[in-house]
Amino acid sequence: KSLHRGSVGGAPLMLDLCNGNSVQARTVVVASGARYRRPNIDNLATFEGAGISYWASPVEARLCAGEEVVLVGGGNSAGQAVVFLAPKVKQLHLVIRGPGLEASMSRYLIDRIAALPNVELHTGTEVSALEGDRQSGLERVVLRDRASGAVRTYAVRHLFLFIGADPNAGWLTGQVKMDKGGFIITGDPNISGTDGQARPAAPLETDQPGVFAIGDVRAGSTKRVAAAVGEGAAVVAQIHAYLAAQAEGAHPPG
Repeated sequence: KSLHRGSVGGAPLMLDLCNGNSVQARTVVVASGARYRRPNIDNLATFEGAGISYWASPVEARLCAGEEVVLVGGGNSAGQAVVFLAPKVKQLHLVIRGPGLEASMSRYLIDRIAALPNVELHTGTEVSALEGDRQSGLERVVLRDRASGAVRTYAVRHLFLFIGADPNAGWLTGQVKMDKGGFIITGDPNISGTDGQARPAAPLETDQPGVFAIGDVRAGSTKRVAAAVGEGAAVVAQIHAYLAAQAEGAHPPG
């Protein structure tokens, strides 16, 4: 699977598919999403959808209201989830592998978490085992101190994993500009148009004219369904502007 120009000078885009076929297009929208990272726990898949969540929406908040929960992650998305969930649960155990939150989380989130009386931070710790079964769901989470090897079991039915995501964009490596994590960069202030002239990209346009990226695969996007839906609506207007400008022989508005 790859993407390239159909001919010299920026003529139609060609999208080569996995089945060996090719599709010609005037514009392409990349919405291939991202894969949530999963810790190396033997029976993790058993509890996905039965106690394990990779996001914290109002639905999950209602399911675990008044209960004890475990949340793994030290980034800003994890911090935001802690601030959202803590007022709704009895106790929240925040688990990180490192020595503290300072290296990976914004100061304002650290301060807000420190002020939450029902949040306990477990540093240098990881989830080593999950107990329960698919029918009854998650029942216990085992935490292990990485330095001493000591373990402690918590009777919880909800485990939130916020340890990042990897973009489904490997097939575009070297074809569009990406950040160090492999997410597609859009809105470049200076790209080369199909006529060879420099211009600013549209907010959802990559450095390749007519190639757009939306949702989780896009660098800087909010990794939420609602945000991806909004970008899907916004990119339609940008595509129309791009095609209109191409028809008129002008630069599309950035």
